[in-house]
Amino acid sequence: MDIKQFSVKATGELLKLQTKAGWAFVPEVMPPKWKFPESMWPLLVEARTALAALNGIGQSLDEPELLLKPLQNREALTSSSLEGTYVTPEQLLMYELDPREPKASDDRVADWKEVFNYSNALRHGAERLSSLPLCSRLIKEMHAILMHGVRGRNKAPGEFRKWQVQIGSDARFVPPPASHVDDLMTNLDQYMNKSNDYDPLVRCYIVHYQFETIHPFGDGNGRVGRSLLALMISHLLGHTHPWLYMSAFYEKYRDEYVSKMFNVSTEGSWEEWIEFCLRGTLQQARDSIARCKKFRELKKRYQEDAGTLTPRTYKIIEGLFTKPLVWVTHVAEQFSVSYPTAKSDLDRLVDADILRELPDSRPKAYYAPDVMKAAYHEGEEDD
Repeated sequence: MDIKQFSVKATGELLKLQTKAGWAFVPEVMPPKWKFPESMWPLLVEARTALAALNGIGQSLDEPELLLKPLQNREALTSSSLEGTYVTPEQLLMYELDPREPKASDDRVADWKEVFNYSNALRHGAERLSSLPLCSRLIKEMHAILMHGVRGRNKAPGEFRKWQVQIGSDARFVPPPASHVDDLMTNLDQYMNKSNDYDPLVRCYIVHYQFETIHPFGDGNGRVGRSLLALMISHLLGHTHPWLYMSAFYEKYRDEYVSKMFNVSTEGSWEEWIEFCLRGTLQQARDSIARCKKFRELKKRYQEDAGTLTPRTYKIIEGLFTKPLVWVTHVAEQFSVSYPTAKSDLDRLVDADILRELPDSRPKAYYAPDVMKAAYHEGEEDD
């Protein structure tokens, strides 16, 4: 780590290490010594207004999973891609239908399981917030689920690290020594729940910086930190569900995401970091609103296009919005019908231009292309 990059405005202290990394950075405890600038209030108000609109749309849904499940899956895919794990939506959906353990470390199933674990950790965290505050216990539980049975499982899943880590093969940034982690996380627990120094949305992004800077785990810090961010925003802003997910924005502007966090440490550049995150909030909230509207339009169109299909096919259509990929065998099991009957139902939906066959799938699978596009395609709001 190049200590010459750390100015007198650095938000912590440098600590000499007896390792090749040379130095580590120990962030100051929360709250930060920074005043939110008046010039940023209009952007904050705009971001909060967009979030309120998103929460309102989410609350209006008869089935929140209509929006929630696709958003969470997209978050799992994009957050994982930030860490170098690339999985397609189709691969994730196929794995959800048939979860299994990888046979070797280089088995592609290992990538699918990593993303699948992320979705499970995120949903676990959302459920646990009904009985737990935002705290290290919750964070550790999510980390244990994330790392279960995948690469990094030998790095103490669900436990804070007991060894030194570094970010980048060249040690561009070296988080604090393990001996500082417990105290820093205790301070962060208190700050997440008791502080009223900033607007709650701003505080979420301050906490995200602090968590990633502490880097409390041996592996999986980025993914846990971004899933925690989604839960914090929902919890502190009083939303019914976690509707906002930032990983797509962070993935698109990956270099800025990394450099602006780094500049908080080296230069105390809080304003640039918070402005970046608020602009991302605005973009992602609008993107999610657009996706929700598209889902509702599709559902209405599908029901009209289905015409005089059987009641069973209507139920299949409803399920496509949370699981836009289906197997003939699963449809047969779900409705207690024969394989030929289930395939006939799905073929009718192909004729209605609602489903398409997934090429070379074994067992035979179908997918809803318009739902997949609405859920995972990078739309106008991402430009």
